[in-house]
Amino acid sequence: LTSTRAHMSEPDTEAYSASKGGLLALTHALAISLGPRVRVNCVSPGWIDVSGWRVPPAPETLRPEDHAQHPAGRVGTPEDVAELILYLCSPAAGFVTGQEFIIDGGMTRKMIYVE
Repeated sequence: LTSTRAHMSEPDTEAYSASKGGLLALTHALAISLGPRVRVNCVSPGWIDVSGWRVPPAPETLRPEDHAQHPAGRVGTPEDVAELILYLCSPAAGFVTGQEFIIDGGMTRKMIYVE
């Protein structure tokens, strides 16, 4: 797992962003070194609501605007990420290696202008 922060940043996130970018480079390098016996891919989640996974569960803090800013119409869930990883581990993804899969509801493709 890496993060969409490998592609976009906020102030004071240099170390986190750089570490995620490093994982992207490691993914393609390992895919070349370990192939064809081993397939190597990375998953880069965007905004994933993990509030329900906390113990005790955190109260819902997401607003309708939070969901609406995603082209998919909602913030992601851990289950969304898990489904993608299950696919990548399956025989159906046998020809997929050295790739990054961004799972962010389309957020890295949307321009947001602040007024």
